[in-house]
Amino acid sequence: MRNARNTAACLFAALTIAFALSQPAAACPFCAAPSLTLSEQLAMADAVVLVQWVDGKMTKGQVAGNTVYTIESVLKGPEDLLKKGDKIALARYRVGKKGDQFILMGTRGTVIEWGSPLEVTKTSYKYLANAPGPKEPQKKRLAYYLKYLEFPDQLVSNDAFAEFANADYKDITMLADVMPRDRIRKWVGSDDTPVTRLGFYGLLLGLCGEKEDAALMRNVIIEPSDDFRLGIDGVMSGYLLLTGKAGLDEIDRTKLTTKILLDKEGKPVLDKEGNTTPLPFSETYAAMQALRFMQRFAPKVIEQKRLKQSMRILLDRPELADLVIADLARWKDWDVQDKLMKLYGADEYNVPSIKRAIIRYMLVSTKDIPDDLSSSSEPAHVVAGKKHLATLEKKDPKTVREAKRFFFLQ
Repeated sequence: MRNARNTAACLFAALTIAFALSQPAAACPFCAAPSLTLSEQLAMADAVVLVQWVDGKMTKGQVAGNTVYTIESVLKGPEDLLKKGDKIALARYRVGKKGDQFILMGTRGTVIEWGSPLEVTKTSYKYLANAPGPKEPQKKRLAYYLKYLEFPDQLVSNDAFAEFANADYKDITMLADVMPRDRIRKWVGSDDTPVTRLGFYGLLLGLCGEKEDAALMRNVIIEPSDDFRLGIDGVMSGYLLLTGKAGLDEIDRTKLTTKILLDKEGKPVLDKEGNTTPLPFSETYAAMQALRFMQRFAPKVIEQKRLKQSMRILLDRPELADLVIADLARWKDWDVQDKLMKLYGADEYNVPSIKRAIIRYMLVSTKDIPDDLSSSSEPAHVVAGKKHLATLEKKDPKTVREAKRFFFLQ
């Protein structure tokens, strides 16, 4: 019996992974896609030097252009080949003027093959020279880069942000006690903050903020807008980190239960003709992302049962139903089995993606058998899942067959 249960548990895990949407990565969930940071590039290079532009010649006819640099400082590399004052000539022209500074990174073979020059200022060079390498403790590294978020030098600011985009969420949480709360608060509330960073800053404020910050975040969240707001999902998540269940009640009211845009007093926003304004799909989806974040990254802040309650609200939105059903299966919420059977093929839910989602939900439910089950009897949700699958196979054998086939191929 134990082996059978272990096999079922393994199968359930495999099915859940295949069935659900891709799990949120461990990296910062509201940052831009990770990229290779400067510290990583420096670590990978065999040689790194600070150089100054000396002269350059453009390509003319069959004569290739070149650029000559003088080494000012050696950050890394073989001492026998690189010395201050040495000249480096690259067989490509780079626009510049005397005094312009660049970082050159190279790979050593029979000679050093230099990459493209990276223009730097004295400030950005100092930032790079003092930056802790990838092998340093992550808390130390992130504490260093935290100081350079929204730094005036864009090269520095972008690289510092990239470090956080590559960092695990658990490592970011370790900085809560040293985060510049006042600065982060200003970034969240400012129209000048890059939209690509708003979600991340909202998350940071949720980690280090106080009661008055929750009020600011609420105002940002419920600001009436019929446009797509990049990053608002991160602000919602930070808000929930600060407010817990009370904040989720507010998200339910303003983003999940309602289908119309509400103002800060909770009144409908009317257009010029006096009609209500539909709540943008992007706002509801952002709230859904916040629920996913809380379940995945902060499961102890809001009771799981309460999170499921909010996610279930979205079953009333056909445009999101297939995604919601996948999440509920991943969360092992088997209390909506009967409701899903009623939705199968009904009106706006009569679309292939929703039907397949319901079938796969039932499939996963039948494999969720706890290891510590004391008796040989199956859990109620397993019995119900098998019953519902049998009903669906009679009602719609083709879709069930297709759902099973594609399900196992994923």
